[in-house]
Amino acid sequence: MVQMTLTAETLFISLQQMSSHEREKFFSLIARRAFSSGDNLSHAELFGHLQGSEFTVDEAAEYLGVSIATFRRYCKQGKVAASSIVGTSHLYPLAALRELKRALRIVK
Repeated sequence: MVQMTLTAETLFISLQQMSSHEREKFFSLIARRAFSSGDNLSHAELFGHLQGSEFTVDEAAEYLGVSIATFRRYCKQGKVAASSIVGTSHLYPLAALRELKRALRIVK
């Protein structure tokens, strides 16, 4: 059995070569199956590759599912603190954001 490695580039080229009908079927399959709510992936499965990462304000707000203004409010309230500052950008560790996300879920 020959094993083929599929890269994003080869997939893109293949998509370009498909008929419009086949592309429609392909994207329909993705919409129905690839991101279904039945996946129930764990936090580690979704964000494990980010272990030890630091997030900007925009990224942290998106991760928490809140607006940037709300995230800045959490910072002022001392709910989360920047671990480092690069230029004018404050960076927030994933571990602290995960802890805050868990705390916010408990409050709801």
